[in-house]
Amino acid sequence: MSKHYLAGAIIAASLFAAPAFAQANLTAETASAGGSTHLAPSHLTEVTGTRGIANIQLAEGQTLTNSIQNVAEGKTDIASAPHILPFLMSRGVGPYGKLGKEKGAELASNLRSIYPYTLGIFFLYAYDAKNLGGWDDLEGKVLFNGPPRGGALNNARTMIELITGLKDGDGYTGIQANWGQATAVISGGEPDGVVLPELFPNTRVSTLGSSGKVTAWSMPKDVYESEAMQKYMKAPGSASVELPVADLQAAMGDDWTFVSEDGTFRALATIGGDVVNKDMDEQLVYDLVSAYIATLDELKAKAPFGNTVNYDNPGFGMCGANPMKYHKGAARAWEDAGFEVPDCAKDES
Repeated sequence: MSKHYLAGAIIAASLFAAPAFAQANLTAETASAGGSTHLAPSHLTEVTGTRGIANIQLAEGQTLTNSIQNVAEGKTDIASAPHILPFLMSRGVGPYGKLGKEKGAELASNLRSIYPYTLGIFFLYAYDAKNLGGWDDLEGKVLFNGPPRGGALNNARTMIELITGLKDGDGYTGIQANWGQATAVISGGEPDGVVLPELFPNTRVSTLGSSGKVTAWSMPKDVYESEAMQKYMKAPGSASVELPVADLQAAMGDDWTFVSEDGTFRALATIGGDVVNKDMDEQLVYDLVSAYIATLDELKAKAPFGNTVNYDNPGFGMCGANPMKYHKGAARAWEDAGFEVPDCAKDES
C-alpha cells in the first residue's frame, strides 16, 4: 500500500468516525426547569443537536418578557413566550410600556410561533382536612391566589369573581407569596383553598399530595359555558380546557380527588409557545420543527404532565385576539406531519 493511499484511508476513516457537526449555531432562552415552558426548548435542543440540525445554546431561568424582546430585536434566536406577552408588546403596555405603542407593534410583528404548550391550568383545590365545599363555599375563606403581582394573580382573582361573585378583600381574603414559597405556604395550612395555574402533575401538586389528601373542583359547567367566562377564556394568552376526570385521576393518583358534575374537568388555561424571528430561514425552521414533531412521544414521556399540555395541538389558543402567527417553516412542518394548522394562525405576509 502506498503512503499516499494509506494517508488517504486514515483521513477518510477519521472523517467517518468523527461526530457530525450541527449545521447551525442558535441561541435560546427559557424559564427555570420544572414546567412545560422549559421542557419544550430543552427537548428541541437535544433532538436537533443529535440530528445535526442545530447546536442550540439554551439559557435557563430567564425573564421571558425580556427574552421575547430579544427575539424580536434579533438578539436571540428562540424564546419561550406566554402568548399574553406578544399581545402586550404589540400595544406597548404592561412590561412594554416604555417601548410605546408604535415601537411595541413594530417589534411584536417580528415574532412567529413554532409550537404550542399549556403553561398552567387554573382550578380550585384544597386539603381535605380544610373541609372546603368547593366554589360555593369560598365566602369568608382565606385563599392562596398567586404571587404578589402579575398575570397569575390577575387570572385567579378574575376567575374567582366570575364564578362566585366574590372579590379579593371583599368576600374572601387572598394571600400571596412568591412562586418559590408557594408550596410551603399552602402546606403550612394558612389558606383554606388554592387557585393557581398547575399541571397534572407538577412538582408542587405532587409535593402537596404527599402531605395529605387533596380535592380539586372543576369549574361549574353553567359558568364555564356562560358568555362572560367564554369571552374571558378567549383573551390573548388564555384558552378553555376540558379534560376527562378519569385521565386526571390516573395521572395524579389516590392522593387527589377530582370533582365534576359529569366526568369532565373544565378549567381556564394559560398558553404559550416557543417563538422565533420572522426572518429566520424557512428551511431551518422547518427542519427544527420537523425534528420536534417526530419526537413528540419522547418529549411527552420526559415529564408526568407531558400528555396534558397540548404539545401536539398546533391550533391550541391561536387566532382570535391572539396576535401570534406560525412561522411559514413551522406551519409547513406541522401540516406535512399530518396536523391541522388553522388558516387564521398562518403567516400570509
